[in-house]
Amino acid sequence: MTTVLLLNGPNLGILGEREPEIYGHDTLDDIAGFVADEVAGAGWKVVSIQDDCEGELVRAVHAHRSSTVGAIVNPGALMMAGWSLRDALAAYPAPWIEVHLSNVWAREQFRHESVIAPLASGVIVGFGSLGYRLAARALLRLSE
Repeated sequence: MTTVLLLNGPNLGILGEREPEIYGHDTLDDIAGFVADEVAGAGWKVVSIQDDCEGELVRAVHAHRSSTVGAIVNPGALMMAGWSLRDALAAYPAPWIEVHLSNVWAREQFRHESVIAPLASGVIVGFGSLGYRLAARALLRLSE
């Protein structure tokens, strides 16, 4: 069975509770379910990993680099300074999409640059949890 890696960085484990006016009310489990629903028709499954530690996210990318068809990555604040995550994703051979729940470019200036985005197949921002569904659809298309 084909698998998609759903990777979420720091502070995303408390989605639904954390600043819902910015990040929405959906939990990370809800989002994993949305992604699973999107890819189920193709016979794909989802492995969902969230960690607040960059090193654990790097380990996850490496552990799944040859067993997944693609990835959806919300690095959270690691988008700005997650150099080791960036390097791990540079070695990830399948397409991957960077996702952010909020429109990071409509927020504080320090959120306006991603060290990770230049490596991504695409970036989706500002659509809340719908962004993850859009990323799943994009991965389906990229795999055709």
